[in-house]
Amino acid sequence: MLLIRDIMYCKPGKVRPMVEKFLAMAKLSEKRGMGKMRVMTDVSAERYWTVVSEMEVPSLEAFLAMGQSSDDTKEFEQIMKGYHDLVDKGRREIYTIEG
Repeated sequence: MLLIRDIMYCKPGKVRPMVEKFLAMAKLSEKRGMGKMRVMTDVSAERYWTVVSEMEVPSLEAFLAMGQSSDDTKEFEQIMKGYHDLVDKGRREIYTIEG
């Protein structure tokens, strides 16, 4: 089992719109049977205005297969449209869940 964590460092005042995008992604992902996503905002982090999403997946292959249908891709793209205007930078972390 893997934990996929996306960390976004938002521009000032842009956390709420990014959270709304992640929550919409979480809703669509769960509806499509891709697993439950957690969305978190910082209380104290490396940088202010940090938004984190986490999802557990059985394998990297399963993660990469998510959203590969054309309908899913269109919906995901629509949800995330314009997100570059909300963030300074971001990164993805992938962890093996050991216990």
